[in-house]
Amino acid sequence: MSANFNVSPSPHIRDRVKSSNIMLFVVIALLPATFFGIYNFRHENAWLLVLVTTASAVLAEYIYEKLMHKPVTIQDFSAVVTGLLLALNLPPTLPLWMGALGSVFAIIVVKQLFGGLGQNFMNPALGARCFLLISFTGKMTYFVYDGVTGPTPLANLRAGEAVNTFDMMMGNIRGTIGETSVIAIMIGAMFLILMGVIDLRIPGTYIVTFVIFIILFGGHGFDPQYITAHLCGGGLMLGAWFMATDYVTSPITKTGQIVYGVCLGLLTGIFRLFGGSAEGVSYAIIISNLLVPLIEKITLPRPFGKGGER
Repeated sequence: MSANFNVSPSPHIRDRVKSSNIMLFVVIALLPATFFGIYNFRHENAWLLVLVTTASAVLAEYIYEKLMHKPVTIQDFSAVVTGLLLALNLPPTLPLWMGALGSVFAIIVVKQLFGGLGQNFMNPALGARCFLLISFTGKMTYFVYDGVTGPTPLANLRAGEAVNTFDMMMGNIRGTIGETSVIAIMIGAMFLILMGVIDLRIPGTYIVTFVIFIILFGGHGFDPQYITAHLCGGGLMLGAWFMATDYVTSPITKTGQIVYGVCLGLLTGIFRLFGGSAEGVSYAIIISNLLVPLIEKITLPRPFGKGGER
């Protein structure tokens, strides 16, 4: 007698909660940052960019799966999460067609061409953001707040200028749609923690490692204002709580998650202090995503009774 088993792609969540419910929780958790960003950049019609980018991600997944005769999976909300995360990582003045192009790249190139949900080797939204940043640097680095263009607070900080950390915490600054309000981001993060979707291991290790790094190498020692400015700017909180914790592209072992968080903190610190960009979060997460197989191999517990090499 034989039995056939169909094993769905990872992430294999060992819980009664379905993957689609988890994705829905993430969407709900992103709403405070989304609504604040839409209000904050209302003069730039940020709501339209959020709508187009999210809808394009869902539509791209539907069309691709139909053309490839694959089961349609838009009901799992993963495409919504990808489109929404990408929108929150974009400047509010970005042309709508660029946002749509980024969504198509995220869904088809980064996600579907590697097998779909559970098979992508990097976070699709961040992969698309880097693609847009390389392809359309001028548009991706053009920031406006209250009708006035200028550099982001982190760029000012790097140039040795003073920044208003209270405005950075509240979100009254130039930046991408979803990175500006740390309070809105933390409301969503607390929701995910309460629902058991994420824990503190990855974001906590990431943030602590980054803080230690900038204390040691930032040239300001233990300066609370300098540290707060770095934590509130450049999308670090959005990346730490919503993108670094992606089930598919992060380690599954507890030790691996800590190592992963350390890598994220070190790379973000290196890019911010010594690299060409004042932000560094996107590249740090993508590189750490690529290191996950190695981290898993090193930290995966050895089966009982098995000796020799891992």
